[in-house]
Amino acid sequence: MQLPPSSHFIYIPAIFVLGIVLGFIFGSRSTREAYRLEQKAAEERARRQAERAARKAQEGGDKPPAPSS
Repeated sequence: MQLPPSSHFIYIPAIFVLGIVLGFIFGSRSTREAYRLEQKAAEERARRQAERAARKAQEGGDKPPAPSS
């Protein structure tokens, strides 16, 4: 049985570390992008909700109050 060359013991851990570093870089970039998109969606929801509330308040001001039973 022949042992692997010494470069094998350097190459495998180096590629492993490279994979961890690249995974961290690409993963953090993806996470930042997802966070930014979620913030944008939340702002859009808040804007639509404010518009809806303003429309409802405007419509409610034009109508007489409903009789209470």
